[in-house]
Amino acid sequence: MPTMPARIIHRTIRRDWRAVYDFAASPGEMPRWASGLAAGLTPDGGDWIADGGPIGAVRVRFAPRNPFGVIDHTVTLPDGTVVENALRVVPNGDGAEVMFTLLRLPGMDNDAFAADAAHVARDLDALAEILERHEETDR
Repeated sequence: MPTMPARIIHRTIRRDWRAVYDFAASPGEMPRWASGLAAGLTPDGGDWIADGGPIGAVRVRFAPRNPFGVIDHTVTLPDGTVVENALRVVPNGDGAEVMFTLLRLPGMDNDAFAADAAHVARDLDALAEILERHEETDR
């Protein structure tokens, strides 16, 4: 398969990167900030099942917990299409940088790619808002 166009969507979060990773990598917390998983995740062996809305249930497999901030995950759609998602949390001074690499799938037009990028950006905004608000209440 040829390489696909990619866009890296990122947000700076004013929280220790380890706290951001711990929260963002927790499947139980993802419905709070990842709108595509708003219906929640149900464990199924080593995978998780998410209600994919109009497309049906999707299977999600996360990278194991690790000390590197990697939250990569594979999403298998009901039609068998597998989407590899790279999600990373890295230190940025006293805070964190969260980066999602969005790949433009074959057959996806410009408008759909832009809509996906906007969706990811809103999710990362929600993640930052939750974590930064929590920091304010910790003081």
